[in-house]
Amino acid sequence: MFKSIRKLGLFLISSIIISSCATKDDVVYFHGSESLEGKENLLDYEPRIEANDVLRINVSSSSVNEEIVEPFRMNQQGQSSGGGGGQNLSLTGYLVSPQGTINFPVLGTVEVEGLTRTAIQQKLQDQISEYVRDPVVDVRIVNFSVTVLGEVGSPGRKQVTDGRLTMPELIAMSGDITYNGRRENIKIIREVNGIKTVGHIDMTESDLFDSPFFYLKQNDLVYVEPTYRAVKSAGFFTSYQGIISVGTTIISLYLLINNL
Repeated sequence: MFKSIRKLGLFLISSIIISSCATKDDVVYFHGSESLEGKENLLDYEPRIEANDVLRINVSSSSVNEEIVEPFRMNQQGQSSGGGGGQNLSLTGYLVSPQGTINFPVLGTVEVEGLTRTAIQQKLQDQISEYVRDPVVDVRIVNFSVTVLGEVGSPGRKQVTDGRLTMPELIAMSGDITYNGRRENIKIIREVNGIKTVGHIDMTESDLFDSPFFYLKQNDLVYVEPTYRAVKSAGFFTSYQGIISVGTTIISLYLLINNL
């Protein structure tokens, strides 16, 4: 009888140990990364401007006299210097309206939705050049941020300064995925033209570099799911006392059945 109890106990302990272990494939990133050798990088990727984005636009001139571009600038209070008007925002920038436009000094209403930063810069330079010789325009997305939740070291809202962020970069900014996180099934919730879409990224495979969700967009929501092991641990098996209690119950039932 005691041999049977011993076997049952060893089986219980072995089952618990096995179920709590993770394989190398579960935690290692970029399997098959050798295939990336010589792969061309998408260097010209830029996010598209959307409604409710906030743009910081700086206008300067390649000439000596900077005063000639002053009418095309916002002052420090966020108000435009020219007659076109501007937006008074705590972020000091131009808020893209629901119609996809900004109200720019002198130029008035300018359509920007769907354009990249580079395209907006060129568009504004072309229009300002009708008034000023050799204008230089720099456009930045002020409110570019991504929210990451779930099994990462530092969840929260991540601000991006250059408007370009990849999934591996976000994971690094968030303190990496914990051992309780599912690396093979990261969920990205994205809004496109007012419609939410859901995508998935597998950080353990190198084909993530070809995913349309490799580059993140402003206001993306990224969720790292817990592993099945972590979900189980959130229930009864939260401590060694719980495991011992289950083992004791199983042994008691076994002894009761054999004594009948």
